[in-house]
Amino acid sequence: QEVRQTLSRIKHPAIDHTLIDLGILKDITIRNDKVEITLAFPFPEVPIKDYLINSVQEPIKKLGAEIEVKIDIMNDEERQAFLAMEKKSWKGI
Repeated sequence: QEVRQTLSRIKHPAIDHTLIDLGILKDITIRNDKVEITLAFPFPEVPIKDYLINSVQEPIKKLGAEIEVKIDIMNDEERQAFLAMEKKSWKGI
């Protein structure tokens, strides 16, 4: 519960939405003290990929859990939804 709450508050640095809202933080699986997360990016090469990975890893590590991050690429429908939100809510870095 605390893990999901923590992850639900993580925002994108340049778009005024959470990673969950944007479809980037896709899957969260919790087994004992291990958290598995899937991040889906709109494109294979995202300039802030490492920043986004770190933004989910650090808060979970602070909770004392082990974390594994898997990377995926959004499908066309997910990408279009992401790009629409990006255009509407871009705040810049």
